[in-house]
Amino acid sequence: MELTYYGANCVRLAAKKAQIVVDDNLKDLGMKSVTKPTDISLRTNPAFPEHEAAFRAEMPGEYEVSGVVIRGIAARGHMDEEGKHTATIYTVQADDTKVVVLGHIFPELSEDQLEAIGIVDVAIVPVGGMGYTLDGSGALNVIKQIEPKVVIPTHYSDKAISYEVPQAALADAVKNLGMEVAETLGKYKIKPSELSDSTRLIVLERQ
Repeated sequence: MELTYYGANCVRLAAKKAQIVVDDNLKDLGMKSVTKPTDISLRTNPAFPEHEAAFRAEMPGEYEVSGVVIRGIAARGHMDEEGKHTATIYTVQADDTKVVVLGHIFPELSEDQLEAIGIVDVAIVPVGGMGYTLDGSGALNVIKQIEPKVVIPTHYSDKAISYEVPQAALADAVKNLGMEVAETLGKYKIKPSELSDSTRLIVLERQ
């Protein structure tokens, strides 16, 4: 599976038999939408815009599309009151790889949520904070709970993006994560045989 980052919380997961795009609200942020009619479209927040796509999901459930196993897990949104669950965490499994996309969630997962997420190779985690999403400290708390092999940060300050709420710079978020950047890449091709037990932080350049 190959991962591409487009800014905000939008990523493309390219599997052998399908293309999955998550949280394409780029048009609302002054950029160009990247979802194609042949893609699988996932939204961690139902307020994000819908797109013409081969398959769409915006809520908890289990789906299997074109050889890709997707699981949506109900989660407390970052600004939800206790007991409310407006966000959806997704796990995407294909090509012997499992990725979790966290979205704008409250920085504490329950045992039931952790069991539903299971063992993952890669966690895609927003870090911009400022009351809108996870900050570096909140992201670190969730990362410690999930224990992924690779962390990819998203939703940080970018001059090209007109965020509704200004986001923290990536360098500041990384400091709060307490992790060093292992690699900065244009795209990340996940190779299961090369993943180690220790968690690595990989930064993807916005495409």
